[in-house]
Formats: sequence, structure tokens, C-alpha cells
Amino acid sequence: MAKVLTSKAENYSQWYNDLVSKADLAENSAVRGCMVIKPYGYAIWEKMQAQLDKMFKDTGHVNAYFPLFIPKSFFSKEAAHVDGFAKECAVVTHYRLMNDPDGKGVVVDPDAKLEEELIIRPTSETIIWSTYKNWIQSYRDLPILCNQWANVVRWEMRTRMFLRTTEFLWQEGHTAHETAEEALAETTQMINVYASFAEDFMAIPVIKGAKSANERFAGALETYTIEALMQDGKALQSGTSHFLGQNFAKAFDVQFANRDGKLDYVWASSWGVSTRLIGALIMAHSDDNGLVLPPKLAPYQVVIVPIYKNDEQLAEISVKADEIVAKLKARGISVKYDNRDSQRPGWKFAEYELKGVPVRLAIGPRDLENGSIEVARRDTLEKSIEQLENIDQFVADLLDKIQENIYNKAFQFREENTTKVDSYDQFKDLLVTKGGFFLAHWDGTVETELKIKEETKATIRCIPFDGAKEEGKCMVTGKPSSQRVIFALAY
Repeated sequence: MAKVLTSKAENYSQWYNDLVSKADLAENSAVRGCMVIKPYGYAIWEKMQAQLDKMFKDTGHVNAYFPLFIPKSFFSKEAAHVDGFAKECAVVTHYRLMNDPDGKGVVVDPDAKLEEELIIRPTSETIIWSTYKNWIQSYRDLPILCNQWANVVRWEMRTRMFLRTTEFLWQEGHTAHETAEEALAETTQMINVYASFAEDFMAIPVIKGAKSANERFAGALETYTIEALMQDGKALQSGTSHFLGQNFAKAFDVQFANRDGKLDYVWASSWGVSTRLIGALIMAHSDDNGLVLPPKLAPYQVVIVPIYKNDEQLAEISVKADEIVAKLKARGISVKYDNRDSQRPGWKFAEYELKGVPVRLAIGPRDLENGSIEVARRDTLEKSIEQLENIDQFVADLLDKIQENIYNKAFQFREENTTKVDSYDQFKDLLVTKGGFFLAHWDGTVETELKIKEETKATIRCIPFDGAKEEGKCMVTGKPSSQRVIFALAY
């Protein structure tokens, strides 16, 4: 297989697009701005889904499903929410087609106009809170801890597969609580779940923090985020959790009888991650040879490639390969034995390297004689000859080492590309020449935040939860600041 990727150094954006295409993750669809997620790409999403779903259920959540269509009037009920999404909404105005009277296919039937337009969900707070009104009468009905796996539509002018598409897949949790303290605890709990998933499974170190008021989710009182650093020095928001206060409960009149017998409005949170996480995986770990997938999320963790000259050799190798497959599967390791005769071993090696399979095993007649097997690890491209006798234990240990090494490499990159700055000139210079995360003092005003964004395109990614209190002066205005915040260019 010829090398098919533009190098990262030459053109990072083209490298990313090449990789999504050549690794068979996704392709552009006939609908502008939408993508087809191909089986290999969807297999990664399924791995993510399965683990996240387990983590949600382990924290007491249940899955439900709510309608794709939302009455337009619902968006008028919460002012900040409609302001945040108005320009991104896809609107359904008619319910029927008809044959073109001129015989040119079909047209929209002008007599089939909806009494009220329907919005294809950009997010589901409004339709869910209109439903929760029917579910909640008393404090005994709380909390409600629902999640849904769904697709959403946000009209995008500039798209990039996985990172920003008009339609994308995600999960959105929507919870209802008796008190503000419970809703805030839920908001914190879920950003911690996302951080654990990112670090323990995606092998991506993240910084947890609060969004500035200007960057909050539309309709939220607080937005918590996990921010990751990609290899091109840009930040990627990789998950958010929102404390919604009583805003949506008041908008949809969701009240309950509290423990004192008085009516009160319900407190709320919402939280979500999307197929953008696949983009994060690609950009955080991969190289000019292709994908580098953390073993915990790889569609198959091990591939076995036979080296043979005739059918007799293949038959002997296949017997041993089947034994190895059985041992690996018994350990919960996903494995593929590729005995296709349509491609040479070298082609297969290049294909699985491109697709980021963590461990490749190659076995031929001489290996059978010696009781050995060749092992290649994708993260370092190192090869070794190992004994067949305990190969299942060796591979299990190696997968753990690869997972850890991929995380450590990403963590070291972030550390090397996180810079403290005290002057605005220094910030502007390093933003262009180095990139990465910048820890800088900010005076807390929207005016200063917008000035920085307008002049540099950098935004406040978050106000870190674990940032030490440090008295200083805003790098722009010189006004007092009690903590550094993280600035970066971002996707």
C-alpha cells in the first residue's frame, strides 16, 4: 500500500482529511455538510458509546428517547436559548410533496404548510422540559436522570468531518433535581465522568474548568468543560456539562410540591459529548503513518497476519492462529485473523498501520518451527520476536503498556506546550510562533475577552478548577486578577 497521507508538518488540515478518508472512517455525503460514518469509524463510536453508557448507568442514569422535531414556539420560551441557536436551526415548514405539474419530478405541495413550523433538534432541552412537566408533581418524583443517544442538526457553513458537521451523533443527559445543590453536584459529577473517560479510555489528558460567562451554553448559569490539546497546538472542547438553574423549569412551568408542601421550580442540568471525540482521537495521537488508536477503543486490538507460500503452509499456520485467537478472546481481547489471499502480507501490514491497530502479529512456517511469533506495536513501530507459549499474556501486558504510553506521550506534549504569559505582546507573539495552551491573567470582563478574541482569534477555553489562586494583573488591561485562565486557538 503506497503512503497516502500528506505529512502533518506540510499541511495539518490536509493530513487530517486524508486520514479520515484513507483509514475508512468517514466520507462526505450527498448532503452538503453531512458525513457518512463508515463501518470502521462507527466501530470506534460504538466502543465509545458502550463505555460511556456503562459509566452513565453506573452513576444512576437511564436511557430514554425524545422526538427529533421541536415546535418552533418552544424556542421562544427561553430567551438566551433561542438566541444561542436561532442561526443554526433547520426548519420544517411543509408536510407533503406532490408531482410537479410541469412533469419535472416533485415539488413541495403549497397547500401542505404546517400550522406551526418544526425545528429539527439542535439540542433537546425544550422538548424534554415540556415532557418533564407531565412527569413531575412532587419531590417524590425527583430526581430524573435521563440520557438519550441521538442525532442533532446545527446548520454549519464550514464543516470538517467529525469536528463540525451539520448533522452529528451524540448523547445528551437531562436531569431534574429538588435543589440547586443536587443539580450542581450532578453537573460536577458528569464533567468528572467525561474527564475519566477521556483520560482512561481515549488516553487524552484534559483540563477541567468552568467556561467564562461569554462562552457558556445558551440558557445555562454555569458550563463546565474538558479541554484537550491537539498536536497542531489548538484546543478542542471535548465535553461539556451545564448547570441550568431553574431557567427551563420556569420557561415550561415545571413545578413540584416540595417537602414543606409548597410549590417550587425544578433545578436542572444537561451534559453531552459527540462524535467530535473521534476527531479528538485522530488529532491527539496519530502520525504520518496513519491512526494511532488507544487499545481500549480500537475496533480490534490485535491483528494476526499469516506469512505463507502455499495452501499447505497456510493450513498449518491457521491451526496455530486459531489457538492464539481463542486465547486472546478468552482474555477479552478483540482480535482479527486476516487470512485473505487477495492481498500480500506487506499490503496488510501497511493497511493495519494506517488504521491504527495497536498490535500486529505475523507468523510463518519458520515461526512454527521455532515456537515464536513477530510482534509489532503501532504506537512506537517497534518489532520483537516473542515465544508462542505465553503470547496471550504478553499481548495483554503489551496492550496496557501501549495505552499508558499513548497517554504519557500526549501528556508530555501538553506540558511542553503550556506556557505562562504575563504580557499581551508576549501572548500574541507565542500564539503565532508556538501555539498551545496559555495561562494568563484576565480581568474578568467580557469587553477584554472579546477584544482578545477579535484581535487574536484566541478564546478563554476554561477557568481551571484546580488552578491555584494567584494574584496578578490582566495581561491586557493591567487590572487585578486572582487566577490565571487558559487561552488558546480552538476548533
